[in-house]
Amino acid sequence: MERSDLPLAGIRVLITRPRHQARALRDRLRHLGAQPILYPTVDIAPPSDLKPLDRAIRQWTHYDWVVFTSTNGVRAVWNRARRLGVSLPIGPRVAAVGPATAAALRRRGRRADFIPAIHLTDEIPAGLGRVAGLWILLPRAEGARRALVDDLRHRGARLEEVLVYRTGLPARPSESLAAVLRAHQVQVVTFTSPSTVRNFIALLGEDGNGLLHHLQIACIGPITAQAAAAAGMRAQWVASVHTTAGLVDALVEGYRHAND
Repeated sequence: MERSDLPLAGIRVLITRPRHQARALRDRLRHLGAQPILYPTVDIAPPSDLKPLDRAIRQWTHYDWVVFTSTNGVRAVWNRARRLGVSLPIGPRVAAVGPATAAALRRRGRRADFIPAIHLTDEIPAGLGRVAGLWILLPRAEGARRALVDDLRHRGARLEEVLVYRTGLPARPSESLAAVLRAHQVQVVTFTSPSTVRNFIALLGEDGNGLLHHLQIACIGPITAQAAAAAGMRAQWVASVHTTAGLVDALVEGYRHAND
């Protein structure tokens, strides 16, 4: 039974992130009294061509920096190295976009040498210092924003961009997204990446006409909020700390102010 004195008591919150990444967000929301509803809008898959990643793994010590922009990137690189029977040696310095990505590295025995104070990919290039002439490996998602690539190359880095995963629509669920939103009377939708936003809209389709006006939107950061705005959704809450914990904190703070 939900306690009425909890900060998110009874709030029905849809979680759109991939199922294997949703547990911490679900548990934290539930702990604060919310009713989390899991409906992944994203599936993570390997790239269509693994040869560039395999080559990068085998020449790991050739790089001066490896820049990770997501936990999925960390997971994809280490999982592939394990499949190849390769132990990634200590060598290049490692950058992580934020604390969750840094934690994923620590679980694999690596410490991030740099984490930007503001956890955005746009903040990474300046924080690496002088990169002209340095070899930088950027494991990234297919279709990711180009700003980081362009900035590093503009600064003279010898950048090697390697696609390590791609995001797509999940397998067709038994219930449509529109049906779930209606059946659970969802109040808040959480988005943790631009791909969760884009796929949410694709899955909603024409069945969801009129539903968006009744939903409140919470985004993990400004890039995701921009994607929501481009899809016609205004984010009521944008996390100042771009983690799932920060996302929940933004929700709690928003509801606290609403009830003052």
